[in-house]
Amino acid sequence: MKPTTKPTTKPTKPVPTTYKQAGVDIDKRQEVMKNFINLMQKTFKFRDGGIGKVLMDVGNYANLVEFGDYGIAFKTDGVGTKVLVAQELDKYDTVGIDMVAMNVNDLICVGAEPVALVDYIALQSVNEEILNGLSKGIYEGARRANVAITGGETAIVPDLIKGLKAKAKSKDKKGFDLSGTALGIVRKDKAIDGSKIKVNDIIIGFDSNGIHSNGLTLARKVLPKKFYPEILKPTKIYVKEILEIINKYDVHGLAHITGGGYRNLLRLTKYGFELQNLPDLNEKHTKIFAEIQEYGNINDEEMYNTFNMGIGFCVVTNKTDAAEILKNYKCRKIGKVITEHKVLIEMNDKKIEILKEK
Repeated sequence: MKPTTKPTTKPTKPVPTTYKQAGVDIDKRQEVMKNFINLMQKTFKFRDGGIGKVLMDVGNYANLVEFGDYGIAFKTDGVGTKVLVAQELDKYDTVGIDMVAMNVNDLICVGAEPVALVDYIALQSVNEEILNGLSKGIYEGARRANVAITGGETAIVPDLIKGLKAKAKSKDKKGFDLSGTALGIVRKDKAIDGSKIKVNDIIIGFDSNGIHSNGLTLARKVLPKKFYPEILKPTKIYVKEILEIINKYDVHGLAHITGGGYRNLLRLTKYGFELQNLPDLNEKHTKIFAEIQEYGNINDEEMYNTFNMGIGFCVVTNKTDAAEILKNYKCRKIGKVITEHKVLIEMNDKKIEILKEK
């Protein structure tokens, strides 16, 4: 796993070699969130016996509430520290795509068709350039996902939003944060929750558009700024092809590969996943990961526990339907379902084992 170009300059200060050292401790987050999630799940009883009964446990990519024969799916997400890359480059017309993508890509994981989204923009100060850029990106994301932007909220909160420290003292205050909440719909009998996944099912991977919107806290701290245009590339939106596949084939599970890398697969089932055909790091859309690894001196396990490594979305299905999907869509077979609840990545002569909690 070596990049095609080697660093020409050494960092002037120590750089993190793990996501945790960069400031994002996924395992601690999972541990701390247990009590929070348990309390939230107790609220489900408030809707028992009426419209809005909750149909899934917390932990799925999105949840569903009952509305007659349908499940209404909800998802909320943001862009994370990718907004700092946009601020650094003074380019704001792509992160809106990321915001839409992070929400709609999660909605389709439960089989729901995204239909609407509301945005939330928090600004350090009123800035026409930022708002115009964000609106263009949100519109383009909505076009790609075929959703309506039905409203939102814009807040001016200078005491809360500071942006880049290096630019915080300038007159032109460009700090901002961006998130959204999306709504989708699916017939209850068509919802996908991973319960149909079986050992030896095939895992199909759809290529990412590079780093997407996860792992930026680590990537920003190890990469020189010459790579910032590459990591600003927007998250790919998978809505069109995945909805087609759901309607045509017997899909057992769907996974959006985001923060935490391939641990995301373990959210789907009690079974595990053996991955033997992930992209190598010489492909156009994966070279950025080789650069991150080289500049940060990051080991393979940490890379696959943090980044999508070239696969942004996974479909789990039976062998027969997998063969048809592979023939009719731009995707690749990346592995199969195994009995033990872990992700086993095999590449060359090396094996990486990923557990739900490290």
